[in-house]
Amino acid sequence: MPSIGVKLYSVFFKFMLKHRLQNRLEGAENDAVSGGGSFGVTSRPEEDTPAAFNPSFTEGVATKDIHVDNLTSLSVRIFLPDTCLRNPETLAKHRVGLSNPGSDLNNAIIRGNSYGSSNDNNHRRNSYGCSSIDDANLKLESGVYRGYNPVGNNCRRLPVMLQFHGGGFVSGSNDSVANDFFCRRIAKLCDVIVLAVGYRLAPENKYPAAFEDGLKVLHWLAKQANLAECGKSVGIKKGADLRRSEGNWHVADAFGASLVESWLAAHGDPSRCVLLGVSCGANIADYVARKAVEAGKLLDPVKVVAQVLMYPFFIGTIPTHSEIKLANSYFYDKAMCVLAWKLFLPENEFSLDHPAANPLVSGRVGPPLKHMPPTLTVVAEHDWMRDRAIAYSEELRKVNVDSPVLEYKDAVHEFATLDMLLKTPLAQACAEDIAIWVKKYISLRGHEFSY
Repeated sequence: MPSIGVKLYSVFFKFMLKHRLQNRLEGAENDAVSGGGSFGVTSRPEEDTPAAFNPSFTEGVATKDIHVDNLTSLSVRIFLPDTCLRNPETLAKHRVGLSNPGSDLNNAIIRGNSYGSSNDNNHRRNSYGCSSIDDANLKLESGVYRGYNPVGNNCRRLPVMLQFHGGGFVSGSNDSVANDFFCRRIAKLCDVIVLAVGYRLAPENKYPAAFEDGLKVLHWLAKQANLAECGKSVGIKKGADLRRSEGNWHVADAFGASLVESWLAAHGDPSRCVLLGVSCGANIADYVARKAVEAGKLLDPVKVVAQVLMYPFFIGTIPTHSEIKLANSYFYDKAMCVLAWKLFLPENEFSLDHPAANPLVSGRVGPPLKHMPPTLTVVAEHDWMRDRAIAYSEELRKVNVDSPVLEYKDAVHEFATLDMLLKTPLAQACAEDIAIWVKKYISLRGHEFSY
């Protein structure tokens, strides 16, 4: 059973959540009268404390925020692990050297560290062993990483993971302290670039706004990859249209309207793309995976190779055993989640068997399940949504899709992502388990990781 502290915090959490949902419902009625707007909001500062972005490699991960769509509030926070700057062999030696403060390797790293005092004799080499002068200049003395030079040598390309936060479609954000901590952990454990998607929230923007935002980021990633490749070709052969602004290299497309995102251009490998959704974010991830399957080669070079659904926000008209037994479970009880669905779905479309809510509803539009990417499902013992998530996983396995289920005993909904529970051993173990499974599908050398 969950600890006494978790139980007490759950009571407080549910009280506050109910109050917020009721306020959102009243606000939705006012918005319906005034007409609302499509720009939307992606966070509620009065509910979640935002974590400031940091473009230097603090604790091994650099972050920055990108506004993706000029017509809406859609944004992403990029989490770039410092392993992107090192070859695997160099990284292994680096870690060994750091474990021995007196080693020659450690001293060499300290001498060449661009975050601290610099030495003119080291301008030909950056602190991670890359031999290009241009790449070395992409680091400022403050440690801020610029990331991209189309004529330079970049050390590593990492898989890209799109992460969708939870919050019942009405709260949460991609830059909250809890989500920032979780994404940093995943970026380091999985050795991937994480794009935490700040989708529009309900009731200001109802379905399908959040789902469309998730798909829009996937298309944005494909465009970024194509622009970077074009810019690199032009830069090497003909002289690129390069503009140096505020310490960043930019490559303009033919119309000058879009700019290459430097970190993705330098280190992103969109052909190894993973989707990860938390709670309601898992519903978005599953939708984006389906649309990626439908698009096929139209998304090149992006390829979704796997998805992770963490305690998905599934529901249905006919209750499952867990929905009956655990309807009043910890943190998120069924009544409040139904209210969240009322806030998210348009009034004329509200149904617990809506395709966004129930993945197994008959007549659901989309590709056959056999074409879905490998899917890892994470469920908690004390979560009333667990049975429907397991049932969806079973349907995928019936058509030979790799779809294991990780069930955690004595766990509650959002046990690995909720602010209070993030630093528990169970949350750490869950992240490590996810990393083991994901690496089967993002490894360049094949499935050398067993699970």
